[in-house]
This record gives sequence, C-alpha cells and structure tokens, in this order.
Amino acid sequence: MTVDGAFMWALILLLFSAMLTLIRLLAGPTIPDRAVALDSMTTTTAGAMVIYGVVTRQAVFIDVALVYAVLSYIATLYIARYLVRKRVGVACECEEGEAA
Repeated sequence: MTVDGAFMWALILLLFSAMLTLIRLLAGPTIPDRAVALDSMTTTTAGAMVIYGVVTRQAVFIDVALVYAVLSYIATLYIARYLVRKRVGVACECEEGEAA
C-alpha cells in the first residue's frame, strides 16, 4: 500500500465517521447531544480537508481547514454558552417535591 493509498483510506474512514455523527446529529435525542455531534462532525470534516490537501498536494485545503476548525471551535463555545444560560439539558438540582 502506498502512502497516498493510506491517506485515501483514512479519508474514507473520516467521511464514514462524519456520516455516523450526522445520524447522531439528526436523531438527537437531546440538544446537547446534537451540539456534541455537530462539534464532532466539524472536527472530522476539518481532518478530512487536511488529508485531502495532503493527497492532492494543495496547501490551500490545509489553510481552509485551519480557519474552519477555529470558526467551528468558536461556534461550539457560543452554543455551549447558550445552552448553559438557557439551562437546556441540565438536570434539576432542586430538592424532591420542589418545582424546577
């Protein structure tokens, strides 16, 4: 197996992983689960872009992947902050018989 063949297999596995996380993103069941699936899918996609850039020997894909990863990280932080402020997916810490 050549190096390019190994990179192509890695690319195929990353795309398969992205498809599995897409299923998790669509199925849920909770909003925090979907946020984690979205973060995982964007990270996998950035990795696939890097591998594609290495295979095709085009550095622009690596640059785009870096920018995409940074923007994805910032978006994930904002989503997590929103979910914490709205208390979405947070278990109730109240006493028994007390309303949430």
